[in-house]
Amino acid sequence: MTEDKLHRAVSFTIASGYQLREDAFDFLNIVSKTQDPVELMEEIIKRTETLEEKPLYIERDFLEAVTKELSLKPSQARPPQPIPPPKHTGAKRVFRPYAKDIDPSMKVIDDPTGQICTSGSLEEYLEYFQDRFKRIRRLLQRRMDTKDAIPISEALNTRVSSKVKIIGMITQRREARQKIFLRIEDLEAVATVLVPQNADPKVIEKARALLLDQVVCICTVKGRGDLFIAEDFILPDIPERRPNRATIPVHAALISDLHVGSKMFQRDAFSRFVLWLNGKFGDNNTKRLASHVKYVVIAGDLVDGIGIYPNQLQELAIKDIYEQYKRVARFLEQIPHYIEVVVIPGNHDASRRALPQPALPTEYAEPLFEARTVHSLGNPCAISLHGVELLLYHGRSLDDIASSVPNVSFHTPEKAMKCLLKSRHLAPVYGEKTPIAPESRDFMVIERPPDIFHAGHVHVLKCSTYRGTLLVNSGAWQKQTSFQRKMGLTPTPGIIPVVNLQTLQVTPVDFTTAHT
Repeated sequence: MTEDKLHRAVSFTIASGYQLREDAFDFLNIVSKTQDPVELMEEIIKRTETLEEKPLYIERDFLEAVTKELSLKPSQARPPQPIPPPKHTGAKRVFRPYAKDIDPSMKVIDDPTGQICTSGSLEEYLEYFQDRFKRIRRLLQRRMDTKDAIPISEALNTRVSSKVKIIGMITQRREARQKIFLRIEDLEAVATVLVPQNADPKVIEKARALLLDQVVCICTVKGRGDLFIAEDFILPDIPERRPNRATIPVHAALISDLHVGSKMFQRDAFSRFVLWLNGKFGDNNTKRLASHVKYVVIAGDLVDGIGIYPNQLQELAIKDIYEQYKRVARFLEQIPHYIEVVVIPGNHDASRRALPQPALPTEYAEPLFEARTVHSLGNPCAISLHGVELLLYHGRSLDDIASSVPNVSFHTPEKAMKCLLKSRHLAPVYGEKTPIAPESRDFMVIERPPDIFHAGHVHVLKCSTYRGTLLVNSGAWQKQTSFQRKMGLTPTPGIIPVVNLQTLQVTPVDFTTAHT
């Protein structure tokens, strides 16, 4: 019976949004032999809720003080004495955050919120693909090696064996007898492109990495009828460039995929992250790093949601979407208010599933906005932090890239992100795992090469650089789910990348253990 009450007392504490320090739990275990631990924790939580600064952890000295007061007999009773706020263990040095004295410098470059309007009609689908083609064609035509590309209709009228370049959208791809056949189209005509079995191995490799609905320029030799023989493929790609950098050493913590509400949410690790931002966790080096954090950027999936994957309900600790967002709010309000928090939705959030997604609706996310100032934007979006441009995208289409492109998997999200930059499109494959709304403008086209490309979704922390762009997939705060186990996905939760915006160097910080 005592163990059952102790379990209920701990469960009540966690459900209320708090954690017990190890020595506090030991003390609770001792007093549970003589007192009701549930009643004690109810009193503790009631008093904690009255504090101006609510802690994340319940300390032993707080427990002892309240227990002593409650154990006094009526004849010994005295007026209630004020209980000091729980103490946080931390460094002996005073934490002086550099970022606190820095004014924020954030600009929204592009955000689909407020611009989304679709009914799903056939005309809108046509407008969507036409807009995609026109935008990416313009990007291709800026390249020096595609200036002489001509429309498919003109290429069809050239003589056999003529060398021509054509720009088209890939609508079909099949392999037969070691040959690759592509069906491409532009706004006026369609054609067939053959990659023969004796083609240059590099050309064959490029052809196998092509995605349906991708817009490319193809160097060809005219065959008979509507047939063209491929000699090379040119992707729109981002140019080699020197990235923008901040003039001062401010940092951004890039995180995603909290999945609050899931039984696999790593509450302890995230609590350490929040304590670290407050200068109350970690060694002197990591605290010095924390002192420079001016931005926390969350790339979607703040909550685990409801009914997102098969049998999810069995793995939910909080089965109400509103309560899930309330719990997120309790964490975010603990982040120092001099730090700017930016959030975009993911596929688990209470936003429409189809891309692009508008900002989190107030109906669900109101607790977030009441808890603190939050910059809530759509998915995808582009922002500037101290002159450094970030492309923020949750990353749903990384699933399609991992299943379509050779040598790319869930465990190499940076390779998938590189493919998206090469395509100049965040979701090039239409009609697979990634739902895309037929907007009149294709918000998924990557018009501006970013300095930092930040995504999540696959729960694996990876960083890389490509042509001057820093690629960051920020991992997660959720342990492996049964669905991920079936998919063969092993996440790397609780480790976050912190980017110095002045140098674009990434420092990973591990919150999976009590010592950093």
